[in-house]
Amino acid sequence: MNNSKIPQVGDKVFILRPAYVAGSVGIVRGEEILSDGKPSGNWIIEVTSQDLVLSLERNEFQVMNKE
Repeated sequence: MNNSKIPQVGDKVFILRPAYVAGSVGIVRGEEILSDGKPSGNWIIEVTSQDLVLSLERNEFQVMNKE
């Protein structure tokens, strides 16, 4: 896994936090944009094993190597 890679839409990620989904795999759906049009610094992650979408800080997940 490569934690320094800038996330791209469609990347698979390994979720580190929060605890209730830690260890799950997700898909990057985009960078979170605030109502003023500026990026929040968070990323929208869809958890593949659950019907769940999260807003995570960059240190809360790792981008998995593409195979």
